[in-house]
Amino acid sequence: MNDIRILARGLGFPEGPVAMADGSILLTEINGGWVTRVGADGQVTRLGQAAGGPNGLARAPDGALILCNNGGSRYLPDSFMGQGPSDDYEYGSVERVDPATGARRLLYKAANGHKLSAPNDLVFDRHGGFYFTDLGKRYATSRDHGGLYYAMPDGSSVREIAYPILSANGVGLSPDEATVYVADTESARLWAFTVESPGVLRKEPFPSPHGGRCLGSLPGFCRFDSLAVTASGNICVATLVTGKITVFAPDGRVLDQVAMPDTHPTNICFGGPDMRTATITLSGEGALGQMRWPEPGLRLNFQQ
Repeated sequence: MNDIRILARGLGFPEGPVAMADGSILLTEINGGWVTRVGADGQVTRLGQAAGGPNGLARAPDGALILCNNGGSRYLPDSFMGQGPSDDYEYGSVERVDPATGARRLLYKAANGHKLSAPNDLVFDRHGGFYFTDLGKRYATSRDHGGLYYAMPDGSSVREIAYPILSANGVGLSPDEATVYVADTESARLWAFTVESPGVLRKEPFPSPHGGRCLGSLPGFCRFDSLAVTASGNICVATLVTGKITVFAPDGRVLDQVAMPDTHPTNICFGGPDMRTATITLSGEGALGQMRWPEPGLRLNFQQ
């Protein structure tokens, strides 16, 4: 087990960590509906009003936060995992969030003629647009398709660019932004899409189900969650069930599997002066951990 320091506990299925310049972490609590700030000293402050199922979070060019909201899930007392849509679920959405107050404004709840089901994760490109995934909602006997989308942070444009993806979760860009990576939860596959221009992909032919190429996977049962990219271009995928961060090379080789003190590490982000402070959401335990990473993470566009 690697030396990981627990920064905060008692969080409701934390996800979407964003490293801030002052050492604090902004994140979401899906179980509870909060956007939350965890100070460098571990102090937990919940911002604004709780609503829906906030998941992925990223900093926009103007300093606001963009939030992927899955619309809400039902949580049972004896399980930390959501059990299908909440009773008041209507749709998933993408929202704009004031980082100081937590106030939210709806940007998108539909794309390409159908409602968003469960937006999950997002990443900004250097042009100021962002790629985001939709995981799709699971029901007792069916599920919505997931997909990959491209949107602008002012609410002016959203379009579907890869569909259907079984359960699109983590999303990230290569350092040169020529490739967008998507982690598919249920199949535990890492997909790569070639970017021709902002929000425009060069699709692989049949039998690819959505135009991506399968970059990597793992043997045995596991599930993939969110991901982050390092400065060298490696892809760090939070791996559920096995409780590890799986590090893939850009050519799909598995370089490392870093053990976590939780079966469900869900997200990793990088920050600190040298970008080697890895912050990991440990969602099974409802905790936030930090550790030194072997190499610097890729500084995200518009990161403080």
